[in-house]
Amino acid sequence: MARARARAAYAPLGLAPTGILLIGSVYCLFPVSWVVIAATKTSGELFSTSAFSPGTGFFQNLADLAAYRDGVYWLWMLNTLLYAGGGALLSTAVSAVSGYTLAKYRFAGRNLIFNILIGGILVPAVVLAIPQYLLFAKVGLADTYWSVLLPQILHPYSIYLARVYAGAAIPDSLLEAGRIDGASHWTLLTRVALPLMGPGMVTIFLFQFVAIWNNFLLPFIMLGDDGKFPLTVGLYTMLAAGANHPSLYNLILIGTFLALIPLIALFLTMQRFWRTDLSSGAVKA
Repeated sequence: MARARARAAYAPLGLAPTGILLIGSVYCLFPVSWVVIAATKTSGELFSTSAFSPGTGFFQNLADLAAYRDGVYWLWMLNTLLYAGGGALLSTAVSAVSGYTLAKYRFAGRNLIFNILIGGILVPAVVLAIPQYLLFAKVGLADTYWSVLLPQILHPYSIYLARVYAGAAIPDSLLEAGRIDGASHWTLLTRVALPLMGPGMVTIFLFQFVAIWNNFLLPFIMLGDDGKFPLTVGLYTMLAAGANHPSLYNLILIGTFLALIPLIALFLTMQRFWRTDLSSGAVKA
């Protein structure tokens, strides 16, 4: 009886976090829902109807976007997939190896390297953007795909996450058993460490993919050729031109809506790879 009364007393407090999360979800989804609805409106409907009234121009907007400058939007989409997909894959690989090394190997300067990485997390991207541009311009890589890809590979926060995950998911006893059996460092990495770090690597990949997909400042500074623009910079140029051509606003909205679809699809397809128990893989192994 006492336990039941205690649970009843704390029930309102237990609902508070759920309520806060619901409010946060509505706050985040509100602008997304507006973009989805606004993408269906014609130019006349966009400025004459209420914000959440569906329009009748979705397919026309889609056709106009595809025809805009001979389909440059789809080139921007492919560029974004290249930057986000390639950058996230390379960053995940580098972060996983680096995090595993920092977590499971003892060597001189390990703590210093880790502290420098932690300090790198605190440095805003805007502080690094201009020096990075000057460095790439010096070696002749400015306004190339590499100027956007290479700075994304080494990400301090991803290495930090990989180190924490490797320390929790890979038992030292499992590595010692492998060494006793004669396994090399490469074998331990590829056959033991990386499979156990799979869920953590998926998380790092998702974080990096979304961060690069939404990145604006770096490609805006690095690139001058609009044929290499990602969606963020390409849509910005359309927005700047929309001041003199209001009809472009419909194309910007439908383009923004289409840019959301790959992110949503990625999260839905990769959710099943996440695990809540960090050590479940190690126990099964």
